[in-house]
Amino acid sequence: MTIITGATAWFQHARLMRKQQLCKLAQLGQLVSRISHLAHMLQCERGASNIWLCSQGTLYALECKASRALVDDHLKALLQALGTPLMASGALSERVANALQSLEQLPALREAITACALPADVAMERYSRTLRNLLSIVPQLNDSIDDPQIAGRFVALYSLMQGKELVGQERALGAIGFTQGYFSDEMRQTLVDRIDGQQACFDVFLSLTPASLHDHFTLSVPGAETEQLRRLACTRQPAADKGVLALHWFSLQTERLEHLRTLEEMQIADLMLAVETLIGRADDDLPEEPSTEEPLALYPQKPLLPLVRQQAREIEQLSRQLASMRDTLEERKVIDKAKSVLMTHQQMSEEQAWCQLRKMAMDKNQRMVDIARALLTVKALWQQ
Repeated sequence: MTIITGATAWFQHARLMRKQQLCKLAQLGQLVSRISHLAHMLQCERGASNIWLCSQGTLYALECKASRALVDDHLKALLQALGTPLMASGALSERVANALQSLEQLPALREAITACALPADVAMERYSRTLRNLLSIVPQLNDSIDDPQIAGRFVALYSLMQGKELVGQERALGAIGFTQGYFSDEMRQTLVDRIDGQQACFDVFLSLTPASLHDHFTLSVPGAETEQLRRLACTRQPAADKGVLALHWFSLQTERLEHLRTLEEMQIADLMLAVETLIGRADDDLPEEPSTEEPLALYPQKPLLPLVRQQAREIEQLSRQLASMRDTLEERKVIDKAKSVLMTHQQMSEEQAWCQLRKMAMDKNQRMVDIARALLTVKALWQQ
């Protein structure tokens, strides 16, 4: 009798813990949705601000005002969804703090943009940094997930969000070049990097999503007009047309971003549905009374060892993909720190610091992040 009572208590505790974990996952899904909404509106504000700055305040005044108001609304919703720091882990709290610190700098950035006191490329980089910090919250949410299907959906969603952000950067960068009628070699290389980066993110997304979503993804694939403008930006200089090409480019890329935004909503809905399904099955998965059957009898047609191996492979693959994305985020942070060192000690602008790091990397045939780490090491030696 004692053994039965003890087993029942453990079954009940297991059910309770499982439900708590699933309810936490549901809350995380809602948080991801808030982040997604805010990121989308920040991307809109970034693009509109670039056209405003490059046109010297003659284009997209209303769009800037509208996108700022929507960003503020979605920021309030995100703050409500975040709750209090006591409910988050240390690593997640740090990601949230970095994102909120960047968002707190938006009013000053907007004032400089309104006064046309900031170059468009610098404004773009500051918006992009804010978006990087905001999106970096998402993979940290994945740490508490032990179900491979849910983890896979999280990785797919984050890959989609990263790819969409690179599309947003491509839109903003192209808006600068077409509005001012000039693409430097540096801008062209950055444009190519953003295009290549999109494909890598979308490949991961497609590998982890059902075929039913693939058809919707095709709507966001660049069309003939977009590809034509890409070639123009990367091979020739656009004609001076008072922003006509810039607005056309912006419209085409905005259509892509809207399709990707819809796909994000579908992926988030799929994630939430999967979590709700698990919550609904939670009571059925754990019996009120201990089972008298042998554990292996539950899998009469499926040998247990192959199932374990298959699940281990799936989790390992997802872990590698998530680790790769986190490495990319960390590398960007290292590069940002190195730029700050050059700006502080060499009195460089942000754009000059970026170009200097890139030149050093090309001259030494090394990755930019390796050059950035070396620079930070030298800085540490200076301070000793």
